[in-house]
Amino acid sequence: MIAKKARADEIKSLLNRYSYEYYTLDKPSVSDAVYDSLMDELKSIEAECPELITIDSPTQRVGNKLLDGFQKVKHERRMVSLNDVFNKGEIEAWIERTDKLMPGHKHEFFTDIKMDGLACALIYIDGVLTQAVTRGDSFVGEDVTNNVRTIKNVPLRLHEAPGFEQFLRGRTEIRGEIVMLKRDFAELNEKQKALGQPEFANPRNLAAGTIRQLDPSLVAARPLHFRGYDVLRDDDAEVPTNSFAYEALTALGITRNHQASTFTNLADVMNFVNEWDNKRHDLPFNTDGLVIKINDRSLYESLGLVGKNPRGAVAYKYAAEQATTIVRDIVISIGRTGPATPVAVFDPVVVAGTTVQHASLHNADEIARLDVRRGDTVVIFKAGDIIPQVESVLKELRPAGSKPIDYLAELARQYPELEFVRPAGEAVYRVKGLSGPLILKRSLAHFASKGALDIDTLGEKNVEALVEAGLVNDLADIYRLTKDDLLGLERFAEISAQKLIDAIAAKKQPALERFLFGLGIRHVGAQTAIDLTNHFESVEKLSQATIDELREVDGVGEIVAESIVAWFADEDNVKLLEKFSDLGVTPQFSQKSDRLAGQSFAITGTLQSMGRDAAVEKIRNLGGTFQTAVAKDTTYLVAGGKIGASKLKKAKQYGTKIIDEQELLQIIKE
Repeated sequence: MIAKKARADEIKSLLNRYSYEYYTLDKPSVSDAVYDSLMDELKSIEAECPELITIDSPTQRVGNKLLDGFQKVKHERRMVSLNDVFNKGEIEAWIERTDKLMPGHKHEFFTDIKMDGLACALIYIDGVLTQAVTRGDSFVGEDVTNNVRTIKNVPLRLHEAPGFEQFLRGRTEIRGEIVMLKRDFAELNEKQKALGQPEFANPRNLAAGTIRQLDPSLVAARPLHFRGYDVLRDDDAEVPTNSFAYEALTALGITRNHQASTFTNLADVMNFVNEWDNKRHDLPFNTDGLVIKINDRSLYESLGLVGKNPRGAVAYKYAAEQATTIVRDIVISIGRTGPATPVAVFDPVVVAGTTVQHASLHNADEIARLDVRRGDTVVIFKAGDIIPQVESVLKELRPAGSKPIDYLAELARQYPELEFVRPAGEAVYRVKGLSGPLILKRSLAHFASKGALDIDTLGEKNVEALVEAGLVNDLADIYRLTKDDLLGLERFAEISAQKLIDAIAAKKQPALERFLFGLGIRHVGAQTAIDLTNHFESVEKLSQATIDELREVDGVGEIVAESIVAWFADEDNVKLLEKFSDLGVTPQFSQKSDRLAGQSFAITGTLQSMGRDAAVEKIRNLGGTFQTAVAKDTTYLVAGGKIGASKLKKAKQYGTKIIDEQELLQIIKE
């Protein structure tokens, strides 16, 4: 046993050294075959002597599935975001502000490439990886340790290096980005194409989606990489500068960017900015800019925060790429607080590496300023390489006979049942007579209803109490609620508060079709939500669908397709979906039976053996379609007690087969 332990320890040490050479130094000293052979020997020893398995063994990267989802973890130090700057003048203004706050100090700027990935913190205790936490809302993230352990370039034990021994004692936090490299992303999409599967949209979304899988083996199958950008210790003096932090990253075996540099004047910073503007497309990962920080960490900390952003750093965003496309329509989306936002729907076009097909036009004034019309050829750009915008109209290509957009007429045409008002001093039209809280109450009640997520005890009165208390400001906020929050309200006692918290937690992985229906997308009823789910299988794929692709779905015509596109174009809705994701809400797609595919059912009267809702759900789960009224394509009319005469008359008129409840039970029997 002693000999086997010594051999296992030697192999682990050697494998860790080889990983350090391969991933950190990019100078492997042995072939993959040698590494694999030693790994096989270690696995053999551990299989024979399981007591020799340690948490930092290279064989222990893939853990078990998570049964209860991801646990919340509070960051010891907030994971802040940076203010954006877009040109030399804004960098100069930032430097002037820091000068006023730290007069007499010598300038030293630390610069690095900003990676487009998922921010994550790795916690090492005495050099051993013990926890990995996502950024979350900057205060609280999610424990994704099981998944991060599968990333091959994440050391399970920090590398020992002379001069950095203190980092292997106590708590060391490594912050960085989880990314998918461009070449790996391209290879994955080639495999998807070969299998006849839909291609993934972009590396960032794929990396973020992968790290939130509940099964680590699925994560291990995807080529993710971790690239560090910060080192935190309980004693700040141990990491005096940002440049020293990067030295520590390499010494400890953490992959980091080697483009990072330190400068003492603005001219050199701008040379670095311009150099990477030209070369950034050659990088192995996607980027939208640079990070510029005060190098001295004590000065950086003394500058403090403004809101949620540190004064001592900025993110320089490169000018967006541009493309031209043709506006096919302008549709209006009603936001959760009642604003009417116009959206340009255009032919899909690739901008900054991703395909876009719609952009917010913000308000009536912006439409008038651009003088954008249906049929116009427009210049599209992406602000900060993220949000698509219409920059200008190429009026030379305007089709003959085009007419300016009459915004009030468009509101009346698209929403004939609503009235709109433009409050004094505001640029946006809003739904008349509906306040933001009232719309939110209706939306949340629908989201929690039986046809949607079916959240027990979250009825209208509890919804009203939560909204009026300011505990819920959007649909996703219900997943932030705590028992203590509820106990502060008159309606809740110990048992009722816990019951609601448990009911909400039980719906963190709702059926995708219920989630889509619950979002309240205009014209998307329960059946349409099912049809969309069966066709696209995920919210992400649905959000990227073109109008033509949407129209391929049964029951989805031009109006419904435009409504869906407009909903996903609304920035508030995009943020809402991101918030759901950050809070661990992951809608699930499950392949339904197609036994009743092509068969449509209508029901009249009452059913004795089950409620109407239960019958409808059963029909839909078997691939059938439920119709509220008898139509020419209705296969069966189920006649229960107290039959409606009008439906019977239509059924006879159309030749629809009329069956009783017992016949229905036989049809839906599994």
